[in-house]
Amino acid sequence: MNQRGRRFVFWGFLALFGGLTVLFLIGIGAAFWLASGHFPLDMRPDRHFNPLECLIPLIFLMLAGALGRMGFHRLAQPFAEIISATEAIARGNLNVRLAERGPKPLREMAHSFNTMTSELARIDQQRRNLTADIAHELRNPLHIIQGNLEGMLDGVYEPNPENLTAMLDETHLLSRLVADLQTLSLAEGGQLPLHPTRFLLADLLADVASSFSPRAAEQGVEIRVEATPGLALSADYDRLDQVLSNLVANALRYTPRGGILTLRADLASGLVRITVADTGSGIPADDLPFIFDRFWKGDRARTRDGAGSGLGLAIARQLIRAHGGDIRADSLPGQGTTFTIEFHPTE
Repeated sequence: MNQRGRRFVFWGFLALFGGLTVLFLIGIGAAFWLASGHFPLDMRPDRHFNPLECLIPLIFLMLAGALGRMGFHRLAQPFAEIISATEAIARGNLNVRLAERGPKPLREMAHSFNTMTSELARIDQQRRNLTADIAHELRNPLHIIQGNLEGMLDGVYEPNPENLTAMLDETHLLSRLVADLQTLSLAEGGQLPLHPTRFLLADLLADVASSFSPRAAEQGVEIRVEATPGLALSADYDRLDQVLSNLVANALRYTPRGGILTLRADLASGLVRITVADTGSGIPADDLPFIFDRFWKGDRARTRDGAGSGLGLAIARQLIRAHGGDIRADSLPGQGTTFTIEFHPTE
């Protein structure tokens, strides 16, 4: 709750309990006054008793009750609902939500609570999906290795270099998947060690382009590098190289012969910006919001065609966030995809 909300709660409860106390004391005082034979409205000795005066303390007590009821509905009840909701969350019910009603500070608090529970539910579902995805990704290579070994023991397959190489490839896939999961876990937990140095972005882009030049030439794709001269950044060179290499590898996978892949670094709106743009097949609009999720793959059937573990973009996002930056993707099917990375300038 922000400062305004705390002030509202403090003064609200102060006014409520102060008003209840004043009305209650007046009502009780009037009752005692009447009971003692004194009449506050007319103190003359010959004055006759008026039964209606007995209503005076009753009126004040009724006003106190009405004020208490109103205060309960406006202040106490929302807090009681919050307590009940937090107990439900403690029992594991992440679907509980608060009604966003009442004064603005209470509506804001209820909205923040609902946002928190929605995020908790999303994270819990993501955790469940992650477990299922890991089991799915591990199952295929393990089945292949197990099947080949059983076939060799039964004499169905020969333990020749070809079959052994196929099993070795599957173990490499498992090792890469485990390494990617460890990197992602450390990055998401803020425990991934970074070793920042200051370097020219032109050098980084040139190194990445040089690494993929043979593959690009083989596929008939042109790689272009455009960097503002002298533009430097303080960051972990190897980690950014890892991010850009992943983006370039994905771009080459979906860019046809004759296409162009552009690596660009410049300043835009006071931010250091790196873009990786291709003229490939693009990403469908329905898939675009999910491409940074774990185990997302462009092929819904999860065919194992060398498309990787499905963790590359998730790792890329976490590595960029670990540097205090941001990454996003824009794409038009049939026209290409552009990944944009932005950092705040560093001295």
